[in-house]
Amino acid sequence: MSEAPHGAPIKTPGQLIAAVIAGFAVPIVIIILLAYYVDNTTRTGAGTDELSTQQVAARIAPVAQVNVRDANAPRVYKTGEQVFQAVCSACHASGAAGAPKFGNSGDWAPRIAQGFDTLWKTALSGKGAMPPRGGTSPDDYSDYEIGLAVAYMANHAGANFQDPPKPAPGAANAANAASGAAIPQASTAPAAGGGSQSADASQAGKALYQQVCQACHAAGVLGAPKFGNKADWAPRLKDSMDTVYNYALHGKGQMPPKGGSTASDADVKAAVDYMVSAAK
Repeated sequence: MSEAPHGAPIKTPGQLIAAVIAGFAVPIVIIILLAYYVDNTTRTGAGTDELSTQQVAARIAPVAQVNVRDANAPRVYKTGEQVFQAVCSACHASGAAGAPKFGNSGDWAPRIAQGFDTLWKTALSGKGAMPPRGGTSPDDYSDYEIGLAVAYMANHAGANFQDPPKPAPGAANAANAASGAAIPQASTAPAAGGGSQSADASQAGKALYQQVCQACHAAGVLGAPKFGNKADWAPRLKDSMDTVYNYALHGKGQMPPKGGSTASDADVKAAVDYMVSAAK
């Protein structure tokens, strides 16, 4: 059986020239196209313009942020509803972890019967699964704002509580003083005594009371003797004034030394005299 003769694919000089040109031209074209593709591909290394200026700034921004506030600016307090929505609703909206459900009079009735002061104290100090202050700090919400939230929740379940007394205008976050927040010192006054005070000492005592002491003493929070309540102050006044001063200066029970302020000893004594005089 004979085999068919093999023929060369290039039979003419023109085909040879075309093959040679194609052998050089095709690789060159491929190289040019590859170079163009690489040059126009989005670069993700150094010098990339993939991210906008805002995206780059957000990516390299430090994790920690400093929020500078003017300590002398008037304090803008949140409402009871705002504090409830931000803090309390996590448990009280659904009654989670045994919390009395918002608006449920059956859940709240036993609590309302205890009185507002007891509920306020419980909210500040915590109870059961509820952490003190709902897990916030005095820098987040003052005692006054926590009290507003307590009144808001209780009143929506049948109570008729009054809002707690508002701290004096211009006072430096008085509600946080009992928790150790820094309070500007009142003007230094002469050492106060148990008797009559000088006008300067009286003013210094009143100023410190408004800045610091009223956070607890205005409503009798945390067992503090209520301002102007003779029955609350009578047991304390059985001791000597030096003993009462010592409690105020060095702390007792829930009250931190000097109410958590940095006031001078003389001003603290003046504040004690101011409260004592109101309870006589």
